Amino acid sequence: MSGILDRLFQKRVLRRWRRAARAASETPLPVLREQRGYARQLRAQISQLIHVADGRLALPHIGSTSFPRPHGTDWSWRPALWRGPLGKSGVAAMPTKTALGEEVTLFHDCQLSELSVRQVRNTREGDLAPYGLRMDVFHFGGTFLSLVIDMPPELAKGLTKSHLVRMDAIIETENPIDIFARLNIRHGPNTEQLVRELPTQDKSVMVEFDLAYGKINENRIEKIWLDLILDEPAMNQIVLKDLTFARYRRAAI
Repeated sequence: MSGILDRLFQKRVLRRWRRAARAASETPLPVLREQRGYARQLRAQISQLIHVADGRLALPHIGSTSFPRPHGTDWSWRPALWRGPLGKSGVAAMPTKTALGEEVTLFHDCQLSELSVRQVRNTREGDLAPYGLRMDVFHFGGTFLSLVIDMPPELAKGLTKSHLVRMDAIIETENPIDIFARLNIRHGPNTEQLVRELPTQDKSVMVEFDLAYGKINENRIEKIWLDLILDEPAMNQIVLKDLTFARYRRAAI
């Protein structure tokens, strides 16, 4: 019964505001001023409801960790930035060493930052990540722009030189750009670096880091992080629609 009454009440309120909108050009100014105040209060609440509803009802679902994994995967991960909303969705004129959540940090060496970054909601049917990251770069006077992703400690547990670490990404750019991924593995006083260039001819890209080619002390691995390096990013829009990682052992020969 209460549901029926609620719908009737909402229809009555809608009719009231429809009449007020039609009569606004002739409404006495004191009454119009009062109506404007109420309308602004309603607009703020309605906009907030629409914003939250769009986020919850659009595909894919917030918090999703769904993505294809290679056979034999024993660890996989999608960073939180691509899984759920940040506390602050965007920053203009972004300074260097800006944290984008707890796992991702943006670095550059521009004196004057003409770089804006915004988390965007993925809504296409084929999207698997709930969110993406959009970077709008205008004039770029620095020598480097990179995203540093701190890998969770679980990746280092049990990691051996027989493992491959795979990174998959979906990247859209306005103009062609060279992008490099550098996996850093700190073991004792040393840090091993494995670098791969992303094949950006396609939007969906994949690179593998074969730990057999690194001089790594498996028993002393302390920290792992990845640098995503964007070369000459000026006058470009780069959208990282998804970023995922997986660990698995090299196939026995």
